[in-house]
Amino acid sequence: MSQNITRRNAIAHSALLMLAAAAGGAAQTPAPSQGHGPVFVHDLPEVTMKDWQVHVSYVDMAPGRVGKPHRHPGFVLAYVLKGAVVTKISGQDEKTYQVGEMFYEPPGSTHQVSRNASSTEPAQLLAMIFAPKGVPLTMPAAGE
Repeated sequence: MSQNITRRNAIAHSALLMLAAAAGGAAQTPAPSQGHGPVFVHDLPEVTMKDWQVHVSYVDMAPGRVGKPHRHPGFVLAYVLKGAVVTKISGQDEKTYQVGEMFYEPPGSTHQVSRNASSTEPAQLLAMIFAPKGVPLTMPAAGE
């Protein structure tokens, strides 16, 4: 039996493999899940992805760190490796994400709130930015 794999499914599977590899080397083990269900499920945007890349990086957040509002040229998947992070993306409610949880930033959105939830403990994200090749990956939000 053959399976057709769409670009969207390939991206989702690649992202999960990157997360699994990164989490294996993380300082803190992700929170146990209820059963063996997915960690995160979200529809992906309709983009061609021709001449796009994925950039995967660690984002270290010192205790009490507050980030400035910013945007990305594509879309972002972020996974909390350590601590807790408070996030507000335009069109979404502000939420605190714990170890083992993920959030999504759609194309064109603004990351309005980005802060370490703790004033005493560090936090760390694994950020996957899917964007066209050669463009700046992070830009200040309009008016910043």
